Amino acid sequence: MSFIYSKLTSFINLINDEFHKSFLFTTIFSILAFIENQWVNSFFKGLYPSENFLGFLKKNNILKNHVFNPLIVLVVFAAFLVLSLSPISNSLTVTLIIAFLFFFIGATILPRFFLNDMKSVLTFKRKDIYSIGFCLILVSIAFFFISIASVGGIPILKPSIRYLLKPAFTMPVFLIIPGTCILASVYLKDYQDQLITRSQVRFRFLVLLVIDVGLLLTLGYRTPLLAALLLLIILGYYGDIIAVWEVVLGGLVGVGAIIGIGYFRSLHELTVSKAIDPFYTLKSRADFTLHVLNLLDIIGGNFGTTHGQLLASTIPGSELGPRMMVGKLIAWRTEVTVTPTLIGQMVADFGKVGVAVEMCLLGFVLGIGFKIVQKTKDYFYIGLYSLILTYTILGVETGILDIQVLFYFAVAIFIYFTIILKSIFN
Repeated sequence: MSFIYSKLTSFINLINDEFHKSFLFTTIFSILAFIENQWVNSFFKGLYPSENFLGFLKKNNILKNHVFNPLIVLVVFAAFLVLSLSPISNSLTVTLIIAFLFFFIGATILPRFFLNDMKSVLTFKRKDIYSIGFCLILVSIAFFFISIASVGGIPILKPSIRYLLKPAFTMPVFLIIPGTCILASVYLKDYQDQLITRSQVRFRFLVLLVIDVGLLLTLGYRTPLLAALLLLIILGYYGDIIAVWEVVLGGLVGVGAIIGIGYFRSLHELTVSKAIDPFYTLKSRADFTLHVLNLLDIIGGNFGTTHGQLLASTIPGSELGPRMMVGKLIAWRTEVTVTPTLIGQMVADFGKVGVAVEMCLLGFVLGIGFKIVQKTKDYFYIGLYSLILTYTILGVETGILDIQVLFYFAVAIFIYFTIILKSIFN
């Protein structure tokens, strides 16, 4: 494994070095360095509220230390349930209680038995990590232009062509999310090592967010855009880069983006009129998604119906993607994609038993990641935890059903369990 990693990072470092030597990127980084210097020394920066702005928020222990505890997933899920316009069935209520209970066990109780005497974690070279993040962003930008060219227009300006975007072209664009996470975590390390100032690292986080917004908003995608915003907030929160009030503001901006983009798209697609309350689009989406979950709960029962087929359909080349398969399960329509919530796949594949096992495992992975972050404050593990927590939170509605997201979790599981084994045998 170390041999493969060594060869892979050597190749990626070579690509990174060649691009950084090119005239184009030398010019780009020179311009960004100039703008950064102007920003850090700008008079107007002093007009921005200080870290102690709305100081009463900072005095709250939960907001100061525990906002992004794994249990935030249950808080978000509960809020999602409240948004629904219709009541849920008794059977689904039982399933949800099982899901919440076993996630709580996995996230808060089981991690107490591991890594209590942890002396070290796996370490990665800064250059290797930076090169991986930089190359991921390069790939995403390249496929962004390919996606635009393939539909002959800009989806945000003409929402109807968004449905012409080809997954083979758009999926690589989403690599900008882990790329952003990796680069941001490297900048966090530079800040921790006192190589750059807090103002500089905040500026670089902002630049990364602007790039993400430019690409993802242009394509008309909402969830990846929220992922970029959320993971940078989590990274900044644990890296002491952003203040508590900025976390709260960022959360409000995220909710506003969900409502605003959804409402804007609905108007252009003529699914709502201007007379409709903008919050209605959010409530109706939650209501529809929970109706889907209710049907899947009926289909799945106690032991499931598809027995892993839904999860396996995430593999590229499958006849139907996972969300299309959900559409087939509940309505025999394979031409639409349907979001099944975080536990939709679990209950359809393995029933209530599957919900208990998978939610416990998911909680455990997040719980171990959170424990490592608390113990080490290491830049890499803050970034990794931010990434998987972000997709778990967003998965409350969409489910964790994208092959690249499952890969991120697979990497996290491999690294966390390696650390656990190393701790046990050492």
